[in-house]
Amino acid sequence: MKTDATSEQVSVEFATWAAENWDEASTVAEWWDRLAAAGYAHPMLPVGMGGRGYSRDLAAAVSIALEAAGCVSPPNGLGLMLAAPTIAAHGSPAQQERFIPRILNGTEAWCQLFSEPGAGSDLAAVTTRAVRDGEEYVVTGQKVWTSAGEYAQWGMLLARTDVDVPKHQGITYFALDMRQQGVTVRPLREMTGHAMFNEVFLDEVRVPASNVIGGVNKGWMVANTTLSEERASLGSGGEAMGAGSAIPGSLAGQLQRRVGDFLGVAQGVGGPMTNVGTAVKELIALAAANGVAQDRVLRQELTKLYSLNCLNGWNTARALGGQGTTGVEGNLAKLLSSVTTRMARDVACAVLGADAMLWGPDTRTEGKLQEMVVFRLRRLSTVARIKYSATS
Repeated sequence: MKTDATSEQVSVEFATWAAENWDEASTVAEWWDRLAAAGYAHPMLPVGMGGRGYSRDLAAAVSIALEAAGCVSPPNGLGLMLAAPTIAAHGSPAQQERFIPRILNGTEAWCQLFSEPGAGSDLAAVTTRAVRDGEEYVVTGQKVWTSAGEYAQWGMLLARTDVDVPKHQGITYFALDMRQQGVTVRPLREMTGHAMFNEVFLDEVRVPASNVIGGVNKGWMVANTTLSEERASLGSGGEAMGAGSAIPGSLAGQLQRRVGDFLGVAQGVGGPMTNVGTAVKELIALAAANGVAQDRVLRQELTKLYSLNCLNGWNTARALGGQGTTGVEGNLAKLLSSVTTRMARDVACAVLGADAMLWGPDTRTEGKLQEMVVFRLRRLSTVARIKYSATS
C-alpha cells in the first residue's frame, strides 16, 4: 500500500475497490469484513494492524469517497475511534491481535469507563479500585456518562491500583469484559427520550492481568492517548462518514441484517446523531429551500459556522500529521467543536423558524434538526459540568 499517494489517487483507488466489493444484498457483517480486510475500516492504523498507514488527509479522502460511492460506513463507535488506536499504540502484540481485528470488522463494540460521579472534571481522581488477586484484578466502583454501554462487549476502564502514590501515578488502564456477572448498566434518559449515556456499576468484577494495557500504574499515559484521539475525532467532525451507518457489536442485533437497509440511516447508539459538518450541509440546503438564504445576517452566520468547522478540521489534521507545535491542538479542537455545536443549534433554530418548535418524524427535516437542538441544549450544559481534562 502506498502511503505517499495523493488524496486524489486514494479516492480513485477506493472508488475502484468499492465498485467491485459493495453489494447492498450483503449482510452488515460481510460488508465490514471486506472493509477491514482491505484496510479501509481504519486506514490510519499501521499496515500490520489492519490499517493502511494513511495520514489524516488520506483517511479523510477515503471517508469522502466512501460516502460518494453510496456505501455504508465502517463500524463507527468508540472501538474504532478510541480503543483501536490506543491498543495499537500501547497494547502488547497479543492484545493487538486479540482486540483490533474484532473492532475493525464490527464484531465487538466498546465503551469508555473513565468518568465517575466524583471524578469528571478531575479524571485523575478516579476511585474505582482494582485489587490484584493472583492472575486477576477484582474491580469495584461506579462509572457514569458511558456512551454505548448497553451494546458494548468491552470497556476501556481506568481504575486505581495504587493509593500510596500521587493520583496520576496510581491508575491502570484495563480492557474489561462488560458481559460478566457484577457489571450493571443503567441508562440515563435524556429530554429527547433517548439514552445517550449510561451509568455503570462494577461489583467485584474480574479482569485478567493479561488485560492490563500499557503497564500497571501507567494508565494515565495510556488514557491521554485515548483522550487525544477523542478530541481529534470530535473536533474534526467525528468518525468515517458513509451513506448510512449501523451499530457495531453482536448485542445490537444488526450484523446479520442486509447492509442496504442501512443506507440513509444516520444513527448512533442512544438515538440519532448529527455532527456539525453534516448539519452545516443540511442547514445551507434548508435555508435555500425555505427562502431565507438571502437574509444577510443568516448568511453571515452560516458562513461563519462553515468556516469555523473547516478551520477546526485543518487544525486537527495538522496536529495528527505531526505538525502541531503547542501540544494542546487536540484540546483546542474539542473546545472549538463545542463552540460550533452551539452555533449549529442557534443557526438551526433561525433557519427552521417556527418549525423549530415542532417535534417528531412528520415535521420538517423529519425532526432531525429539532432533535439536535434539544439534544444540544441538554448535553452542552451537562458536558460543561463533567467533561474531564487530560492536560494535568
